[in-house]
Amino acid sequence: MINRKLLLLLIIALSVQTIKAQLGFSHEVGAIVGPVAFQSDYGVNQNFDTNKGNVGIGIGLVHYINFAYRADCNCYTKDTYFNDHFKLRNEISWNKTKLNHFGEWTHGESQYSRALIGTEGTATVLDIGSQIEYFPYSIRDFAAGGYSFAPYVSLGVHYNSYTPKFEKNAEAQAVEALVATPANLQDETLNIWRAESYTQEQASTWSIVWSVGTRYKLTPLSDLLVDLRWQYYFSDWVDGLNHNGPADKNYDWNLWLNFGYVYYLD
Repeated sequence: MINRKLLLLLIIALSVQTIKAQLGFSHEVGAIVGPVAFQSDYGVNQNFDTNKGNVGIGIGLVHYINFAYRADCNCYTKDTYFNDHFKLRNEISWNKTKLNHFGEWTHGESQYSRALIGTEGTATVLDIGSQIEYFPYSIRDFAAGGYSFAPYVSLGVHYNSYTPKFEKNAEAQAVEALVATPANLQDETLNIWRAESYTQEQASTWSIVWSVGTRYKLTPLSDLLVDLRWQYYFSDWVDGLNHNGPADKNYDWNLWLNFGYVYYLD
């Protein structure tokens, strides 16, 4: 369920878009979908098995403000560098990734290795936000068919509502009870098995989003796009695991390769 803060942000965003629409800028709408590689406390950082194993799916709806064209008069706006090279992208998206432990600590037949293998999580994130996109080539020339591809880079901020889940088998539950004994309380390397290192509570956080991509002119009024996004959350609880141990030094983040379709509104 979308929490109140996220709903309020959505209302504000829609209100802002209504105001902007009255200014005459043209609009574009579209949809995106693609694989999401979620980097979290599950697995080992910079590990190939983790990178290819903890991959989920993301979908979203996008809206663009095109400053190069005016919808109220069917004409171009004033020819300025900003109008011809920047677009504002607004988005509401959802991604879900099943998370498992991979890497060297899962190898072997020790009780701890079996406990890691027996712990699974799921990160589900709903977010809304905006990005400013910069096109090094002319947006007008691209719209007029002057060239087929329009590369861009973007930077923005998103508000995220996340719902983590986890499951532990009997082996993992036994290790959790073992590390809770007084003799093990000071050993930070065992934090990953402590009950307080896990949560299934819904919460929210902000994230910074950076991406690089390109559009392909499909028809005069539609484009295809491919976009590689890096999203860094300002929380280490998005995956539901935060063990604060020696190997837990980064907040959660993901890489999303999305493919999309964009339609230009007259």
